[in-house]
Amino acid sequence: MADSGIAARPRGVSADARGPHGVALMLFVLVWLSCVWFGSYAFNPNNATRLFAAISLVERGDAKIDRYQSLTIDKAQFGTGAMRHYYMDKAPGMTLIAVPAVWAANAATGKQSLDEVIDIANPRLRTFLGVRLSLAVAYSSAVLTAFAAVLLLDLGTGLTGSPAAGVFAALGYALGSVVWGWSTTLFGHAPVAALFLIATWAIWRGTAGARELRRWRYPVMAGLALGFAVAIEFQAALAGVAIGVWASWRTRGVTRPIRLRMYAVAGVMAGVAVLPVLAYDQVAFGTPFVLGYQGVVGFKGMNEGLFGLTYPKPFVVWEILFGLRRGLLWVAPVLVLGAVGLGLMVRDRTTRDLGCLAIAVIAIVLSINASYYYWDGGASVGPRHSVPAIPFLAIGLAPSWAALRRQALRWAAVALLGVSIVINLIITSTDMFASEALASPVWTSNFEAMFLRGTLATVLNRYGGWGAWFSFALYLDIVLPLLALIVWQTRRAERIALE
Repeated sequence: MADSGIAARPRGVSADARGPHGVALMLFVLVWLSCVWFGSYAFNPNNATRLFAAISLVERGDAKIDRYQSLTIDKAQFGTGAMRHYYMDKAPGMTLIAVPAVWAANAATGKQSLDEVIDIANPRLRTFLGVRLSLAVAYSSAVLTAFAAVLLLDLGTGLTGSPAAGVFAALGYALGSVVWGWSTTLFGHAPVAALFLIATWAIWRGTAGARELRRWRYPVMAGLALGFAVAIEFQAALAGVAIGVWASWRTRGVTRPIRLRMYAVAGVMAGVAVLPVLAYDQVAFGTPFVLGYQGVVGFKGMNEGLFGLTYPKPFVVWEILFGLRRGLLWVAPVLVLGAVGLGLMVRDRTTRDLGCLAIAVIAIVLSINASYYYWDGGASVGPRHSVPAIPFLAIGLAPSWAALRRQALRWAAVALLGVSIVINLIITSTDMFASEALASPVWTSNFEAMFLRGTLATVLNRYGGWGAWFSFALYLDIVLPLLALIVWQTRRAERIALE
């Protein structure tokens, strides 16, 4: 096998079982449209601080947010007296993504933030920020989540030989969890989740056989995805190391020249993806070796441990998974089947390595979240800091579906997925930023206080003057037939796969 470049048969992947292309295209449109149709609150401090930094970069060529700092509690302060300046306190990845949206909107409208009164009560400023936020989301978070869903379709189909299992996993990830809602924001959680999944797919597919091992696109994709995940959220490096170790395991039987080439390409691409962080820090602070987190103001908990990270607390893990206020179970019940599926993967020798990786990444993400002083994420629906674990739970949805032989059990699984999608439709169409004081935010805030009263957050409603229920109904009129077509085409592909 030395001549082929791989020592043994492909592990846990069928080179012939691919996600149906027509279904993949429709799935991308469905997920992307679902993410861009709804909008998040531009003045949320986490959205706002990133937008303010992007606006400063476009309009003034620096990263200072002095003019806007009173509108956000998420900020960093450096210097004193006349030399005191304010900056964004986050990793700069999502800010850099937003720069083209700000530039394009300014160029198209001829307006800048300098034309606006900087007041949170100013409706023109709200629209100014909201339009730029929506544009940035449309080509960043929404695209990444939709693309990751398509790759999960392919991965699930390859693992099981069943296109239906792939679709089940992709819908559970993209629309049956809070990945959907967080993909309408400039927060980094959903993009990092998508980038992890993209890297995992690239490594999994890129080690499927001798032909794939010689293709450059797979290590290029994996390196760029992991590198940019770190540019968006620095702690992503820990899970990235786990994915890298898994890649080494997957290629352990590959001939040395091919293996070294793959590692070199992936490493160079990861470095390229991280370079914008150094450039931003140079522009902002005059050196690439200063982080915005070093100047955080107003959050004393950030002084605990390493920028608020200490050690995992078991009760926090429980709250993240099962707690009524932030528990993942209550906002994505279908992921229970994902956990079952991961168990099935670990038991199967051909999928054990991917199952172990998924469990390792989930453990790393949950441990980081449970170590963080502000583990609950403040104003949040669901455990937002644990969102990067969701795609790895969703991977298990495919083998879980494939293991259901009785039709009644499959209908039960479809019903659970449907409940998860409805829950997240209600969440996404209202507000991802429920008050941290609420004991059960999905029920009391998203459903009772907002959804039932028609307080919806569609982009057409907020910035186009359309009626809230009309724009919501229009969304359903578009996506429900599209979803039905996906199901029909998937059933057709399933019959072909069984022939």
